[in-house]
Amino acid sequence: MLAMAVQMLGAGLALVFGVMTILWLIHLRTRNAGIVDFGWALNLGLLALLYFFMSEGEALRKTLITAMACLWSFRLAFYLLFTRYLGQEEEGRYRELRRKWKTNLNLKFFVFFQAQALLDWVLSAPFLLACLNSKPKLATLEWFGLGLWLIAFLGETLADWQLHQFKSDRRNHGKTCRAGLWNYSRHPNYFFESLIWVAYFVFAAASPYGWISIYCPLLILLAIFKVTGIPATEAQALRTKGEDYRNYQRTTSMFVPWFKKQLRTAR
Repeated sequence: MLAMAVQMLGAGLALVFGVMTILWLIHLRTRNAGIVDFGWALNLGLLALLYFFMSEGEALRKTLITAMACLWSFRLAFYLLFTRYLGQEEEGRYRELRRKWKTNLNLKFFVFFQAQALLDWVLSAPFLLACLNSKPKLATLEWFGLGLWLIAFLGETLADWQLHQFKSDRRNHGKTCRAGLWNYSRHPNYFFESLIWVAYFVFAAASPYGWISIYCPLLILLAIFKVTGIPATEAQALRTKGEDYRNYQRTTSMFVPWFKKQLRTAR
């Protein structure tokens, strides 16, 4: 089992580095680093498929975790590709990186792309551990993880669809989306994405050494709250939407969908 796991991890690392190198070369031609987001999401599904075909675990378990990974991965990847990259200008957060980095941009973006590949590889642990599990019967914990994943997947899909519909209306240009789930959370997509990773951990926890993958949802939460998620998104929103977004911040939960706060009016 250990030898198989090492072989799978080695193949997975080569795969994600190769994909990100190709996307980095495309970025050199298009001058749009946003394609890295497509690659980050895509790689996780590709890793799950690789582990599925390389492993000898129980068939139903392998099929379920691979389906969970691929449905989430490919939906998000192509949503990002068609709504944030193709035919679009480079996102403000990447333009901001260019401004801050100033010199040796191609090399710095290469390191950035490969760092995303490495993150994919590190986050793929739940898929690998579940695929290696040869126990013949699914545990209650795995069914619970599947149910949680389904709720989170539908929630993230709905949040992305509502945001896309809002942005598709030219009359909303420069305005803050408050449609549907966005009326109750400033980042419902991130909230449900974090739940998806909790679900992957719960599913994997029923497998030998599956508890190790607890770091995966923790890493996702760290990225959301401290790195490329909420801080960068809110900074860009404040630059482009100004006071409208500040009012949104005052009345709307940052992460967990919750009831609106009432703005206090000055007497």
